[in-house]
Amino acid sequence: MNRKLLVLILSAAAVAAGASAFAGEIYRYVDEEGGVHYLDRPTGEAGEQRLDVTYAGTNNASVSEQVKKRHEYMAARDEAREEATSRREADALARAEIEQRAAKCQEHRARLESYLQSRRLYRETEAGEREYLDESQTLEARQKVEEQIQKNCS
Repeated sequence: MNRKLLVLILSAAAVAAGASAFAGEIYRYVDEEGGVHYLDRPTGEAGEQRLDVTYAGTNNASVSEQVKKRHEYMAARDEAREEATSRREADALARAEIEQRAAKCQEHRARLESYLQSRRLYRETEAGEREYLDESQTLEARQKVEEQIQKNCS
């Protein structure tokens, strides 16, 4: 086998093994005052324990996938909040419109009642004087108020 190829394969295997896992010896002991110590070499202290520790490297693909899922979750949550806010605003506008129509309905019904109760209708001129309506103008005014009632009260 080609010597360069063999060196390349062995180098790649060593890098892969070193990057994927770590195994080492850790020593633990408790001193006279009760303090716990951890070292990477033996000290010869009484009661020293050898701990076998292994470490598997971080799986970058898994971390990337988790970050991606978290971003998708956050984006979906923000979108849902915006939709909820839009719905609340639309509902508030609809309620305000309904209340406004109800107020106009009540106003127009009161005006029609006034027109029906009054003997004669009038309108004020720019000079502030009363100008009395004739029969056809009175009927026209009543008809306009009835149209407004149908428009706002239905």
